[in-house]
Amino acid sequence: MTTTTHPTTLLQDAATAYADAIKSVKRRIVICAGTGCVAGGALDVRDEFLKELDALNLTVTTTLDADVPGDIDVYLSKSGCQGFCQMGPLVTIEPDGILYTKVQSADVAEIVKTTLVEQAVVERLLYVHPKSGKKQKTKDDIPFYQRQERTVLKECGALDPEDIREYVAHGGYEGARRALCDMTPEEVCDTVLRSGLRGRGGGGFPTGRKWELTRVQPGDEKYVICNGDEGDPGAFMDRSVMEGNPHAVIEGMLIAARAIGAREGYIYVRMEYPLAVRRLYRALEDARGFGVLGEDIFGSGFSFTLHVMEGAGAFVCGEETALIASVEGKRGMPMPKPPFPAQSGLWGKPTVINNVETLAAIPLIVRNGVEAFRARGTENSPGTKTFALTGHVANTGLIEVPFGATLKEIVYEIGGGVTDSKGAITDAPFKAVQIGGPSGGCLTQEHVDLPLDFDSLGSVGAMVGSGGLVVMNNQTCMVSVARFFMQFAQNESCGKCVLCREGTRQMLALLDEIIAGEADANTLVVLEQTARAVKVGSLCGLGKTAPNPVLSTLHYFKEEYAAHVFDQHCPAAVCTALTTPSIIPELCIGCGVCKRKCPVDAIIGEKKQPHVINQETCIKCGACLDSCRFDAIIQGAAQ
Repeated sequence: MTTTTHPTTLLQDAATAYADAIKSVKRRIVICAGTGCVAGGALDVRDEFLKELDALNLTVTTTLDADVPGDIDVYLSKSGCQGFCQMGPLVTIEPDGILYTKVQSADVAEIVKTTLVEQAVVERLLYVHPKSGKKQKTKDDIPFYQRQERTVLKECGALDPEDIREYVAHGGYEGARRALCDMTPEEVCDTVLRSGLRGRGGGGFPTGRKWELTRVQPGDEKYVICNGDEGDPGAFMDRSVMEGNPHAVIEGMLIAARAIGAREGYIYVRMEYPLAVRRLYRALEDARGFGVLGEDIFGSGFSFTLHVMEGAGAFVCGEETALIASVEGKRGMPMPKPPFPAQSGLWGKPTVINNVETLAAIPLIVRNGVEAFRARGTENSPGTKTFALTGHVANTGLIEVPFGATLKEIVYEIGGGVTDSKGAITDAPFKAVQIGGPSGGCLTQEHVDLPLDFDSLGSVGAMVGSGGLVVMNNQTCMVSVARFFMQFAQNESCGKCVLCREGTRQMLALLDEIIAGEADANTLVVLEQTARAVKVGSLCGLGKTAPNPVLSTLHYFKEEYAAHVFDQHCPAAVCTALTTPSIIPELCIGCGVCKRKCPVDAIIGEKKQPHVINQETCIKCGACLDSCRFDAIIQGAAQ
């Protein structure tokens, strides 16, 4: 869209036109089209809806625009991630609020016939509460949604991320208009500072202070960068925001640019997020078309240009200075600080870097006010935080809770409880919760009532990090968990500083010795000494936090490490070198698969008769365990 119409008028007209059009819609079908649901077949579901609705000769549209006359029977739209990833693909029928779960294209004809024609509910597609067994019709009925307070994520599962008019109709770009037309840069910085917003990328540095430090730097050339290089295993918070509400990120960057006096910015997003990249490009094009990017925005005289840069997916590029080097076309490696990016960042100019979630919160603060933002959370950690809840928990997905929420609320209320290795809910408590990914640490049952905020987590040696929460049950080996995260950190180390490059390699080797049953008392001493040295001496945040999973598991699960080293067995029966497989006669049908897979012929027995493992011959390789289809082989502690 190329026009000279005033941007404010364009946005107002767009919001009005959208509001008028939505009033003419009788039913809206919202299909979750975040990455998880798309992978599960959401787009096939959408195509099937179009086919079935067309057969009924209904007035159907996939976009609300002036070309659709009169009343609309069905508005079929997409949304970003709705959070309940485990239950996807998700389909919501409005205005009834009906939520259908695990929908496949084969279910569409029944949904159309039962819900749209007969005005009834397809009972089998409703969410079933895992404990009570009750079917729950709407999001408001489901504890997973009931216990959350979705602010940044509120629009992600509701609006069409590819329709700027719906974003504007929901108040979008009003915060940017106020910042550019009604506020000075000093007032913008002060507003964000008074809100208490702290960086959601893990560091927790006050956002308003970072902006003010950059604003006061001399020079007319400054930059704003959005850090969308989300690299923690299992973390998908930023990806979901970029996919589900890209205009919130753009608006946050526009406000940040006004605050510091920047005229150009970059959204740095990893290329492994193709859907987020595509929607960001679409959002940028629409924002330029409506005059909220470019020259003389809102007639304020302020101009701002924004670019998308796709990163190669190096975890270290989540660190500010490494990210800047990557944008400049160099290898992503961290630099010593000071100078900080606020002083000398992109191409040596003052630069503000905020992560996606931080920037998406900015428009809400400017639009709704400081008091509304501070109404949630704690005194020193106001607002909400998104978490990716995964692991041994009944309800996995993307959640948002106020700072100060506890593990008890998250795991047992939102998450629905701890599950065993087969996915069934168990009354046993969780063993540990890994928070903050490779940079975080383990929390245990003694922390079940600990408020999750920056200060409380720091007091127990953990950190919010980017927001990953991995719940682990009693069948989890904590030594193996520490090794998993150390393997990741070692692979992602850029190699610039010796302590990180060699220290992570050495810690990984020591953990391998423990798991293989080759360790002694000195191994544990050297492991802890190495971890502390790497934590103190590494150059950037990757190296400084890489030892956290090791140190926290050594602290809270010392007896488990001792069992591996001194008793030569794995209490969780996970480490094959420290466990002995055995066959349960009642479950073994004598199929012979395990016998054929055994590389040392340690399994004996006649066909169709229960087999036995010769423990003297067995090398504990685990091949039999992997091959058995009847769960007749179990791991037990080696004696």
